Amino acid sequence: MAFEWKDSYSVGITEIDKQHKKLFEIGNRIYETAQLEDDVDHFDEIASILDELKQYAQYHFDYEEKLMEKCNYANLENHKIEHYFFTKKLNKVNLEEIDSAQDQAIMKLLDFTANWITGHILNTDKKYIEAIKSCGIS
Repeated sequence: MAFEWKDSYSVGITEIDKQHKKLFEIGNRIYETAQLEDDVDHFDEIASILDELKQYAQYHFDYEEKLMEKCNYANLENHKIEHYFFTKKLNKVNLEEIDSAQDQAIMKLLDFTANWITGHILNTDKKYIEAIKSCGIS
């Protein structure tokens, strides 16, 4: 499953792990809805969940960036750029414009989202955790 939480994704800060898990849960809801084979158009539901993902991702990014600012994290600007890239990509998605290739387009979006979230946690978030912990946040 694309949005399966694994213990190896834990960064060791309870609130951030909780937020990361929530991102996976929202992604999983989109994935499960897109997989329904009941001849019903689920675009409105998927669009609604996608909006929830956008809003929650922004909440998470703001939370994370405030921690980094508080701890004077050296690579904060690079981290913000990665967050901006993800947000920009999600904001470009317009489900109303998806035509006959709709299932493929949604699956491509889901793959991008799952890969980005997982990669960002493993490759970027884990790098700043020691800096955050060293300034007293756990």
